[in-house]
Amino acid sequence: MPGQGGSGAISALAVAALLLAWWTTAELKLVPPLFLPHPFSVLDKFFVVAFESVSGSDLLGHTMASLTRILGAFVLACLTGIPIGLAMGVNRLARGVLDPPIEFYRPIPPLAYLPLIIIWFGIGEVSKVVLIYLAVFAPIAMNARAGVRSVSVDRIHAAYSLGASRAQVFWQVILRGALPEILTGMRIGIGFGWTTLVAAEMVAATVGLGHMVLDASNFLVTDVVVMGIVVIGVIAYTLDLLMRRLEAALVPWKGKM
Repeated sequence: MPGQGGSGAISALAVAALLLAWWTTAELKLVPPLFLPHPFSVLDKFFVVAFESVSGSDLLGHTMASLTRILGAFVLACLTGIPIGLAMGVNRLARGVLDPPIEFYRPIPPLAYLPLIIIWFGIGEVSKVVLIYLAVFAPIAMNARAGVRSVSVDRIHAAYSLGASRAQVFWQVILRGALPEILTGMRIGIGFGWTTLVAAEMVAATVGLGHMVLDASNFLVTDVVVMGIVVIGVIAYTLDLLMRRLEAALVPWKGKM
């Protein structure tokens, strides 16, 4: 698209400016290292954690544990949220039954029902995955429903008039028309999953990026905290870029009609 190259250059300059401001602030000791460690100190910690065990594992171990929890919850949310959202969009009964509970819990912060999750599922891996799943499920289901509702009625009637069956209308017209909204919901959902990561790994976790950050904060090891935050942000941004690529491949017509 026109302007993407210029936008990328501006983004690169903005990141460079932020890094320069960080380096300058730390170099001039305008803020104590306890509150804002030097960028080189954070970089050193990255290499230390990459090869040595910190808070129960090395960086790869923490990253794989977090990715396993989030991707597992994300897949489960897609397998359940998309069909439920589609059902809510095409069926009035399903919408009437499922819409109230989803809309009720959707705006509630995950930390609010974290104690209940612990009571129900204990402090093992299941409770962590369930907490992330609940954060991811709602945006996926509601966007799938919105996608169905956005499909033009004229297109549905036109398909029926050309002799299409109900199954053909659903797969070729409704699902195809709802796909852009579904993919948007997946992007939003995986973002919510990452924001819930630290809360999920507060539940007696022994490994994971959120656990590493929390454990380091307990001992005021700020450079590890900042390093963990940067890693979480980079992985989240990478996943978002992958979702954008998937969206461009599956719905290349989005925004062009």
